Order: sequence, then structure tokens, then C-alpha cells
Amino acid sequence: MEPFYRTHNYLLTHLDTPIVRRVLMDEINWNERLIGIKGSRGIGKTTFLLSYAKELYGTGNNKCLYVNLNHFFFTERTLFDFAEEFHSQGGETLLIDQVFKYPEWSKELRKCYDKLPGLKIVFTGSAVMRLKEENPDLAGKVSVYYLRGFSFREYLNLTDNKDFRIYGLNEMIDNHKNIAKEITKKLGKKLMIDFKDYLHHGFYPFYLEKRNYSENLLKTINMTLEVDVLNIRQIEQRYLPKIRKLLYLLSLEAPCTPNVSQLSKELEISRATVMNYIKYLKDARLVNMLYDKGMDFPKKPALVYVYNTNLQYVINLKPLNRLTEYKTFFYNQIQKDLQAYKSKKKADFLINGNLHFCVMENNPYKNDANVYYAVNEQETVGENVIPLWLFGFLY
Repeated sequence: MEPFYRTHNYLLTHLDTPIVRRVLMDEINWNERLIGIKGSRGIGKTTFLLSYAKELYGTGNNKCLYVNLNHFFFTERTLFDFAEEFHSQGGETLLIDQVFKYPEWSKELRKCYDKLPGLKIVFTGSAVMRLKEENPDLAGKVSVYYLRGFSFREYLNLTDNKDFRIYGLNEMIDNHKNIAKEITKKLGKKLMIDFKDYLHHGFYPFYLEKRNYSENLLKTINMTLEVDVLNIRQIEQRYLPKIRKLLYLLSLEAPCTPNVSQLSKELEISRATVMNYIKYLKDARLVNMLYDKGMDFPKKPALVYVYNTNLQYVINLKPLNRLTEYKTFFYNQIQKDLQAYKSKKKADFLINGNLHFCVMENNPYKNDANVYYAVNEQETVGENVIPLWLFGFLY
């Protein structure tokens, strides 16, 4: 046990990367005994766990312990035995990283839950995992949360040392002029420079590392496909090139209505398999699917988007269409707490069933009073024309 305490304290002591407090930290009910945190690879799940440990317990406190289940120690020792020993020594909170690396992990967690009622477990898992749907052992026991990449607001707070708050959609609609002026006053022309940078490299926290961001993200994408998708979805290795090619083909046309028959022919797989693979890419947070209201998987989506603009720059080496980039940003930022569908009006998105949004490069020539316009301008003048970047303040 002692080597794990040493590693835990070393990691907390060296957690010196500039940290922005993630929104999720205040959304989780930390009183729950079993908490699962899902997120795509590279999104900062490990840092999130360590930040929680440092904030709540500090360093040198053996009541909390971080462990990574890819350690060879767990090839012989059971997770339950380890948790029981930790708890017997006064441990209160066990933070478990990469839980899917451990076989029978859900059964072990359930055993811990049933037999160690005084122990809280917080674990991280891949975005591809379906914690409740495919793990009956945890049904009704685990509370699942999602850790997202940086919003534009979080990026600004970290990059420019600011403390901008979150704005709800209704507040943004009602008061966007004053909000935009207030933020612009603090950043000036740098705001739009920062926005352009964020679209290119601000979503994943590892932009802070002194490594080539694009190469790091490319590696992350491939690891997601090779390890998360194939391993968790139990797909044979020989199908990896087809999944990689599917992601590439979708990125070239996104946002697009996927031609499933054509993709089936080009990839030499069935139409049903194409749809399943697109769903796996969505689960892995590599693409987004936008449906007409009332429709859902396994139906074909109305449109497929790349999940965020950073991915677009890395996967697709062609010059990026600006309007595509702006729509991708909008969809990515609004979907945390809002339900989005394809709009049937002259707009792009139907939000929460009654709000139509059109994403544009410039102010609309003809303004439809029944539509809200997200426009790539620093400030706007119309009552229903909102700066596009402001939607990055929704979380």
C-alpha cells in the first residue's frame, strides 16, 4: 500500500500545471458513494481526480488515495481486496483511474459498494463505456457524470488569467449586448484572436504542454480508436482501418448527411455496420450526430458533424470552411445541457424544441424575427443577433 501513497503524494505535489476549476467539480454530488466520470481520451480526467484530492484532502493525507488500474499490481491483486485494505487503514475516498483496464471491474466495484459502505469510490472511464446500460451490477448504484473539454470561457480564464462566469442561454438571449460589451471591455481586440486560437487548439487541456498540439491530438485520436473503441466495443483489430477511414471520409464532408449505401460500398461493410461505427465514433466524442426532432439512433442522422473544431484541423488537412468551423463550434458548446435538433426553418439548429438558431459568418442580410443568429462578430446590434463566441460561455 505504501508505494501507492508515495505515488499519490508525488502526483499531488507536482500538480503544478495551471489549473482552471472545471465546472463539473461543482456539479457532482460528492455525497454519492459510487461516482463514475466519463470523458474522451485527453480531456483531463486524471488531472480532475487529482485536483479533487488536492482540494478536499491536500497532500500527505492517507484518507484519500489515487490509483491507476493499469498498474501490473492489479494483475494479481483484486480491486476489492485492495479497497478493503485501504479502508481498514482509515481510507475514506478511493480514486480509480482507467477502470476499464481491469477485468470484471463492474463486479468488483459492486462488491466494494455492498461490503464497504463507509468507502467512497470515484472512478474514470472512457467515453465509449455505457456504465449503466451494459453493467447491470451498477444499475441504481452509480452516478455518472461527463467531463468535457474546455469551453471557450474556461480557455479564456486560463489563458488570460480572468474569472468570467457562466451565462445561461435565456440570460444570453435577453442580455447579450451588455454581456458582450462587458467581456470585450476586459479583453479588447484580443478576444477575437483568442477565439481563433481556441477553435484551433483550445478544447483539450494538453494544449498547455510543451509538445506539438496537432501531433499530440492525432496520437490521442488513434489511441481512442485503437484502445477505447476496439477494446470496449470488442471489435477485431482487422476492422480498425475501416473505422479510421470512415472517420476521415465523414470529416471531409462534415456537416453532411451520411450516404450510408455509398459508405458501405467504399468500406466493404454492411449498412448496419456503418451506422454502428458512426455511433461508436459519436460515443468516443469524435463526431456528433444531429437528428430531426423525434428521431434517434438507429435511424440515420440528418447531419454528422466532427465533434469539435480542434479535431477538424487535425483530421482534415484541407483548408477549413469557416462556416463549417463556426457551426461545429456552436453545436459542440450548446450540447452540454441543451437538446439540439436539426431546424426545419431557415436555420441550422432547433434548441430545446422551440428556439431556432442560424450560424453565420456575418450579420444577416435578411433578419427573420423567429430566428436567432449566431454571428462571428465581436459585438452585434440586433436583438436576435448574438456573437458566436458568446456561446462558449454556456459552461
